[in-house]
Amino acid sequence: MVLYISGGNDALSTLVPYTDPAYYTRRPSVAVESDTVLQIGSDAAGRPQGLHPNLGGLQSIFNSGRLAVLQRTGYADASRSHFKGTDIWATANPEAVQGPGWLGRYLGTLAAPVDPLTGWNTAGLLPHALQATQVGVPSIPSPSDYAFSSPNAGAEATYSVAAASAISSHVPVGQPQLNFVNSTAQAALATLDRVAAVAAYAPTVTYPTSGLGQALQAVAGAMATEVGTKVFWVQTGGYDTYASQGTVDGTYGGLLSTLAAAMSSFYTDLANQGLLSDTLVLLFSEFGRRVSENGSAGTDHGVGGLMMAMGARSPGGSMERPRCSTTRRTIPTSRTAVATSVTRSISARSMRM
Repeated sequence: MVLYISGGNDALSTLVPYTDPAYYTRRPSVAVESDTVLQIGSDAAGRPQGLHPNLGGLQSIFNSGRLAVLQRTGYADASRSHFKGTDIWATANPEAVQGPGWLGRYLGTLAAPVDPLTGWNTAGLLPHALQATQVGVPSIPSPSDYAFSSPNAGAEATYSVAAASAISSHVPVGQPQLNFVNSTAQAALATLDRVAAVAAYAPTVTYPTSGLGQALQAVAGAMATEVGTKVFWVQTGGYDTYASQGTVDGTYGGLLSTLAAAMSSFYTDLANQGLLSDTLVLLFSEFGRRVSENGSAGTDHGVGGLMMAMGARSPGGSMERPRCSTTRRTIPTSRTAVATSVTRSISARSMRM
């Protein structure tokens, strides 16, 4: 499952370098106080690192050995643009950002015929990362709303479904556009019952009512009911904190509280059902934010960001010990152009879990 937090997450507020004086010098109003952070370890140089205080649920997962935190991730020659940045992440190719996404390319390697629910997008619009040349991926934000819409009821509604099935079964060879539309309709009609089973899923925990919480409940339901999905896309936004960012109680603190509550519920639900070992959750944002706060009590677009991987196992079959990045992460004390952002030292394309 890919969890994309859109807007450009402030990595320095997610994983706080709370023993670095320059962090507080350059962020007088948005720095997270050192006595509130949740300590999770040190970097390779022995500098302590702590999670934002609203990420208590993730600290527990980290301590259980099921969460890896990787700092200073990104791509070369960062554009600091939401649009180009998301295209680069979507294709995993900074030189050619058009064409299928990296997840779409994976789906394209699967043997035909590919099941209509092999990929599942919980957002409203299909992300570039899931775009493929030969495989269609449904966008199902709400399983309970995924139903055949008919003005009729009872037997008449049944006849409407049968009519739609008969119409879509005609796949003309010489009309590729109509072929695509009809095959898509066939796939949708064929998956109604399976998605309805996901909508009826009774989780082992109570998920938050937030959009993110409900999306993760749908993912857990699809896994538990074994609909056959291999790749899920979940997206949540609001991380472009260029003004009034706050610390614990402000805008950013609320975003992290929502994130932690949803991820913790998802983790516990999967663990209760024995599904965690078969799951990898990869969290990322399109870029990090600058070291110094701006004049609006927020932070501007930066370079190096942060990724998390939850539930992954090492190739040997046992969980790798959770860790912070093995790269040096001292905050630069100058305000030169070079020092305005956390630099990238881990290429997102080099991730191997």
